[in-house]
Amino acid sequence: MESENVTGNREFLLLGFSEEPEVQSLIFELFLSMYLITVLGNLLLILAVSSDPHLHTPMYFFLSNLSFMDICLTSTTIPKMLLNIQTHSKAITYERCISQMYFFLLFATMDSFLLTVMAIDRYVAICHPLHYTVIMNPRVCGQLLLMCWTMSSLDSLLEVLIVLPLSFCAHVEIPHFFCELNQVVHSACSDTFFIVLVMYLSAVLIGGGSFAGILYSYSKIVSSIHRISSAQGKLKAFSTCTSHLSVVSLFYGTALGVYLSSAVSENSQSIAVASVAYTVVTPMLNPFIYSLRNKDIKGALTRLLGKKQ
Repeated sequence: MESENVTGNREFLLLGFSEEPEVQSLIFELFLSMYLITVLGNLLLILAVSSDPHLHTPMYFFLSNLSFMDICLTSTTIPKMLLNIQTHSKAITYERCISQMYFFLLFATMDSFLLTVMAIDRYVAICHPLHYTVIMNPRVCGQLLLMCWTMSSLDSLLEVLIVLPLSFCAHVEIPHFFCELNQVVHSACSDTFFIVLVMYLSAVLIGGGSFAGILYSYSKIVSSIHRISSAQGKLKAFSTCTSHLSVVSLFYGTALGVYLSSAVSENSQSIAVASVAYTVVTPMLNPFIYSLRNKDIKGALTRLLGKKQ
């Protein structure tokens, strides 16, 4: 096959899920619905937190940032896919593919870091309640958020920069609904051993490190809750973590499922379908998990919607 360096005029083809017109119509309606629900749900949560002074705390500060990341994450991939279905085109330019890859990695990594920071916040609140306001002051929260942005930006930039020298064959078909890093790398005609090594190393350091931080925080939380004498006190302390635990389980569970499916199965289309779980479904469900399990959020949403009626 002919191999050449990609120029600005080159296009990739995003194969998506199916070429059947009936199926594509169904996919368009399904993903448009999920996208609108995701944007509306997370936007309502952000507005509820910002409009209620009682929710101006570190936990809800990080939660509103997580909702913003979820809106950005889905907006990076779904609109382009919907546009391609409507225009009966699968093409995406090389520049847009690289940009999409960068921003998807940026926001996905931010999600991972924010979940870790939220676990640390819960650890401080439960294990050091008397010093919580001193430790998690606005300056520290801002520094933690800045650190998340910095590390996410550097990691995303590094992974995209190592892709740029790759050579691609004359016709590049990506068996996915967006420019997913792993699929783009495996579509290249040049040697990708070093890039794959960097990708897996990054996944271990970023994903594994973040998950290890969450596990450590909750091991301390569980140990602290066990020392509480009353059952009601234990339940109250643990109830502040249930929403976060649900989101962590959903995010890492679906991401791990995609990783395992890609390792076991060679069917690229099944991997694309599995990736919908953490790229679309998880951001859509996050605001509902926090709204249904959190009385403060439900109260703020009720007051917010009541004002608009």
